[in-house]
Amino acid sequence: MKSYEIYDNDNRLEIGCLLYYEKDKCFIVELKDSIDEWTAPLLFSGFVKKGIYTIPRDISFLWVKERVIPSGRQNIGMILKNHKLSEYDEMKFMEISEGRSSQDGMSVKRTDTLPGYVQSRMNKNLSGAFVTEGRTCICFFANDTARRIDLNELRDVNGVDKIIANDKLFGSIRLGAGGYYLTFNDSIDIPAQVLYSAGEKLNVTKNDFKAFARNNIMDTSETGEILSCSRQNISYMVKKQQLIPIKKDVMGNLYLKDDILKSRW
Repeated sequence: MKSYEIYDNDNRLEIGCLLYYEKDKCFIVELKDSIDEWTAPLLFSGFVKKGIYTIPRDISFLWVKERVIPSGRQNIGMILKNHKLSEYDEMKFMEISEGRSSQDGMSVKRTDTLPGYVQSRMNKNLSGAFVTEGRTCICFFANDTARRIDLNELRDVNGVDKIIANDKLFGSIRLGAGGYYLTFNDSIDIPAQVLYSAGEKLNVTKNDFKAFARNNIMDTSETGEILSCSRQNISYMVKKQQLIPIKKDVMGNLYLKDDILKSRW
């Protein structure tokens, strides 16, 4: 992850921080809490007016695109060659131009230290998530807290209705870059800040979940050892529904330890 200070040269004012996650090619803008809708970049003023200072990745990307040479420019091939670039890369052009634009006096400068306000907000970013029964998910956060969120309670978030209505889309849940959001099919995002404020707080940590998984989820070999039987016997038990896998795979199933022990009764 790279970080850049966003500075308003006209007003001699630090605006915020631009984060770039290279592997995901994801941009996130973090604005300072002291910024108001008049001093914020125009694209972000509506968010600031609502008290939102962590800008979603799609809007952050739009801001970057406004400040670099467009990929569709007629002589883009020559421009790439002149800058010794093998392919078009928004962040490379952002660094070359220092993020300067004719539309305002802002620029960006690389920094190796994250501002305190960014570090503080990151404590409420996601560290893990998985879906459960119904249209709910369990979310773990960087500050070692967890919440159960019913997506039906987040219908005012753009795109959530589509997630609720589609099993495949719901099951495509994935952690976004930096834990800033949950993404479904990499097309619908729910910000971490929205999830942190929603749902039911749970008295469990991610380490608790890891300990449970480590001690209670067994592969086929471990199941055979517990039951003192062969893989063929286990396959027969599964076929007769005497033992139900929690996950099926061509390389071997996974089983819950309690279910394995119950099959012996």
